[in-house]
Amino acid sequence: MNAEPDAPEGRLRRFATIWSRAVYPVTSTAATRPEFEERLLPVARRLSEALRARSFDAEAGREAGAALVEAHCTDPEALSRTLDCVDAYLVLYCGDEDGDRETLRTRSARLQHAMAAGFAQALRERTLAEQEAIAKAALQAQGVVAQALHATETRFRAVFEGAAIGIGIADLDGNVLQVNGALTRMFGLTEQALLGRNVRDWTHPDDAPQTWRLYEELVSGEREHYHVEKAFYRPDGTVLWTNLTVSLLRDADGEPHYQLALMEDTTERRLLNLRLRYEATHDALTGLPNRTFFFERLEKALAAGPGQRFGLCYLDLDGFKTVNDSLGHAAGDRLLVEVADRLQSCATAPGEMVARLGGDEFVALTTGTDTRRTVDELAGRIMNALLAPIGIDGRELTVRGSIGIVEGPAGERSAAEVLRSADITMYRAKAAGGNRFELADPEADARAITRHGLTTALPTALDRGEFFIEYQPLVHLGDGSVRGAEALVRWLHPQHGVLSPDRFIPLAEHTGLIVPLGRWVLEQSVRQARAWRDANGGDALGPLRINVNLSPCQLTHPGLVQDTVEILERTGVAPDALCLEVTESALIGADDDLLKPLRRLAEMGVDIALDDFGTGYSNLANLRRLPVSVLKLDRSFTQSMQQFPADPVDLKIVEGIVSLAHNLDLAVTVEGVETGAQAEQLRILGCDTAQGWYYARPGPPERLHELALVDATG
Repeated sequence: MNAEPDAPEGRLRRFATIWSRAVYPVTSTAATRPEFEERLLPVARRLSEALRARSFDAEAGREAGAALVEAHCTDPEALSRTLDCVDAYLVLYCGDEDGDRETLRTRSARLQHAMAAGFAQALRERTLAEQEAIAKAALQAQGVVAQALHATETRFRAVFEGAAIGIGIADLDGNVLQVNGALTRMFGLTEQALLGRNVRDWTHPDDAPQTWRLYEELVSGEREHYHVEKAFYRPDGTVLWTNLTVSLLRDADGEPHYQLALMEDTTERRLLNLRLRYEATHDALTGLPNRTFFFERLEKALAAGPGQRFGLCYLDLDGFKTVNDSLGHAAGDRLLVEVADRLQSCATAPGEMVARLGGDEFVALTTGTDTRRTVDELAGRIMNALLAPIGIDGRELTVRGSIGIVEGPAGERSAAEVLRSADITMYRAKAAGGNRFELADPEADARAITRHGLTTALPTALDRGEFFIEYQPLVHLGDGSVRGAEALVRWLHPQHGVLSPDRFIPLAEHTGLIVPLGRWVLEQSVRQARAWRDANGGDALGPLRINVNLSPCQLTHPGLVQDTVEILERTGVAPDALCLEVTESALIGADDDLLKPLRRLAEMGVDIALDDFGTGYSNLANLRRLPVSVLKLDRSFTQSMQQFPADPVDLKIVEGIVSLAHNLDLAVTVEGVETGAQAEQLRILGCDTAQGWYYARPGPPERLHELALVDATG
């Protein structure tokens, strides 16, 4: 039963049909075209599987190339037609419809490269076998006894004339004595024209340095044979590339007598390899050198001698994703092509190049002895080249870019280190607003690398028990008693020591690890509150409340309420002993869905504190809809109260906030109290509780318990 045309098997057969029709006319085979197609079908299936495999395997391409030789497709035209067919139709008929087309095209190009390599290897093995047979026949023709001379010469002549490779025999002076038909066709000359030539006349500028030294060793009897890749000029000026094997033929007495040359025409294969090399080292969309080629050039520049320097500009387009999302990827591709053309016009001086690393990322490289100046000029030309709008689908698109510049002497850094520094610097330019360039800064690089190291270490740090909690007392301003503490998480890093929250909390929020870390902090803090209560003999000295910070990520996590309830029930701590602190900025513009978990917790008896109040462009009208019971004034309100009396304006602002909070039945806590003058001013203004270094720095839980006992006993 024939497969449906649109089914995978039907499409595979269609590809095999196209392939067989292209190659069959240049194939020496007794099989019919349909029989030949059936022979190609399993090879096509193997290529299709390699194209769509999870991990790429070039062996399928090499096997396909070898299969062509096994099917007698030895003509270079057969390989050329095969590669054209694979390039045009493999992705079309054998690729996944939902797959990444660019990835499939890249795989197809790599399969073509592997097919050419497999074809070359198989053809070479076949050629070497022919060469060995010919060499044996030639030796036998020179060394057999007179009785078998006629039969031997007949056999040699059959091999000599019927061989697919070019064969020539010359004397030791280099005069050509015999050539076969294949050799005359390679050179495009008649037999008579070739017989009048001398081997030493066939020099070429691309000859390897050892070519003629090996030749002299052979004709002098010091060497039996040698093999080189050699180019020859044809009469029309074109170049013939060959794999040349030259052997020494000795007479019956063992004396050197003739030289035998075997030539395999590799011109088409060489051109194909050059084409595949180009495709492997250049971006298919823009035609610019790709990442592979760029790294080769960069490594060469970094390996230059003393006195040589390099300059690198790493460009990323600002807002390119918006173009793809709004106008489509086709428009984005046209934009990238136009940008590539403009960038290429910026790097035309010797030692300069532009490459596309992928996506909307480009690099420009300059080398020489004065790259401090030239790299700045190159970056300026790139920024100027992007100024003019680009017309796409009737729209004038403004293109901007951020550039990170790295410049320095050759020989001090690896290519990976240079590119990493340029990447970090480019993101600094983006963070500064984009449409600008920044110079690499070793200290900024080190900070970025440290941040990356901390980010990668975060997932396992919690499992390894590297986090711990310190507690800062919350003191009642009226009587000075300790009413509770704020839990502050710390990271005891194996290399960097104790890290404060500002070093790793933003990283945890960025990676999503803040949710399990926040859950751990909440559970440990509530357990500590229970331990304080038990150590105080129940509530004999009054309950010590625990304040725990919630990040914006935790607020939106669906398990917040359930996790909090389970922790309180598991530890036996009453909800009113817990206060969850939420920053004011996290609740700006909050809708009912975001506030719903906080309302449920407040209804249970958990206090909700609005942290850093006064830093988020406070809309005081929002206080009536937020489920908060405590306002925590930001430490900026206490900075002007270092001296007594404080600035009257600041006092009026704090007094107004305190009055409003109390009218709304909200308690007021102040952070950052460092002096007695501040504490007294805040007490007079009516603030309820305070925390800061004036009372105690964050410390272990035992210290808070000791402070509470001292307050309780007078």
